[in-house]
Amino acid sequence: MHKKAIFIAATGQNVGKTTLCLGLVAGLKKRFSSVGFIKPVGQQHAKVEDGTNVDKDVILFKKHFALKTPWQDMSPVIIPAGVTRDYLDEKFTELSLLEKISTSFEKIASENDYTIVEGTGHVGVGSIINLNNAIVAAKLGLDVVLIASGGLGSAHDELALNINLCMQHGVKVRGIILNRVLEDKREMVLNYFPKSLKKWNIPLIGCVPYNALLSQPTIQDFANLFSAQLFSGESHRYRHFNHMRLVADSVEIYAGLARLNELIITPASREKVIFKNIEMHRTLAENKGEDFTGGIILTGSIPPSPYIIEKIKELEIPALYAPVCSFDAMKMITSFTGKIRTEDLLKVEKAISVVENYVDFDALT
Repeated sequence: MHKKAIFIAATGQNVGKTTLCLGLVAGLKKRFSSVGFIKPVGQQHAKVEDGTNVDKDVILFKKHFALKTPWQDMSPVIIPAGVTRDYLDEKFTELSLLEKISTSFEKIASENDYTIVEGTGHVGVGSIINLNNAIVAAKLGLDVVLIASGGLGSAHDELALNINLCMQHGVKVRGIILNRVLEDKREMVLNYFPKSLKKWNIPLIGCVPYNALLSQPTIQDFANLFSAQLFSGESHRYRHFNHMRLVADSVEIYAGLARLNELIITPASREKVIFKNIEMHRTLAENKGEDFTGGIILTGSIPPSPYIIEKIKELEIPALYAPVCSFDAMKMITSFTGKIRTEDLLKVEKAISVVENYVDFDALT
């Protein structure tokens, strides 16, 4: 019989599963001498030093927690584009993948006192190749903890679908963690949500409050979004912004409303606005020795002039150029959800501290 482990699943994408797993691993490391991590089925992946394709979350956990487990065991199965068609063409079966996952899990679980298994998306993700989260959890013989976005009615409805799929595969749901619960609703949620879970006899084991920082992308995230490179402020590429603003009005109106720690999005042709932003950065630095802590995304078919680029670089303002119109840029930005990156230590540590304080670890052990 393997040592203690739990399968962490969610009701959908961008619910905060990776954030919760960071806090869980950190909290468990204070209770156990060794904690392992595995993401059995990965989608978004990258190549590591030895050329192996590894799920991006595995890269984050291995590096941040200095885990010794080999890459291929922490990320045994990757499902890139095209694999589903190969499966339907009967070029492979899920049985070989399940065995690979099981072998990697047993190895990690045998080497650690506790193991966190992170699922992919909602419980049904992977069903087209008969490898969804419930099937994997059943194969590994693990209970599941489900994470849902904070709320009452909508969270319960999403949980109903995911819990029923777990039940179909004989998987026990150990508990529910609600994430990003608004502070003014937290007391109400803590009062009513356990009542809504009684029909399944599943406890609420965590109610994690919303934290603005964890929802803030960095300018490096936007560089990745636009497949662009920062042309200035590389040392500030993981800067977070409390405010974002599309500047489409006059320079006078912009100046009157400008705020510290603001990311502005404006056409590269609007040089008066850009120079006003540069001036505000310079004035604060010269008069008070402080950083305006802003950022700039320049847009449009006409790139910024070399002179503009030079002036922005002089103040090391993090900036990039995206060759799309400002309207399209804002659509992309507002629908974008940034992922936690290994190098973004501020966000990683915040995720850990928030989760550790609001989850019942006794329910996991």
